[in-house]
Amino acid sequence: MSATPDNLKYTKEHEWVSIDGSIFTMGITDYAQAALGDIVYVQLPKVGESVSAGKVCGEVESTKSVSEIYAPVSGVVLSINDALAKTPESINSDPYGAGWLVTIEVSVTPTDLLSAVEYGELTA
Repeated sequence: MSATPDNLKYTKEHEWVSIDGSIFTMGITDYAQAALGDIVYVQLPKVGESVSAGKVCGEVESTKSVSEIYAPVSGVVLSINDALAKTPESINSDPYGAGWLVTIEVSVTPTDLLSAVEYGELTA
């Protein structure tokens, strides 16, 4: 059973977001990283790029497969986790901390994100 922090919101595509006003930090869930296996490469959107909720904004490559990352919200990318270029495996070891992917300034607050309980039911 993977950990699902209560203070985060989730998508059906296995991304998580933490919310600080209009700034949303996102990553992939513990469930997703476990399913992917050892992560070896991450492709992220560029700072300043606009992303749209539900649309592909990057990729995570593991020893098993390549998986698309979907933007959980619409907005502009404020920062990316540059450390992942050298240590993509931090997504495996700390998906909700050092393995964060990007921060996005949202244009519209999403209403379709899942609670930890709802995400837990989805992945049960």
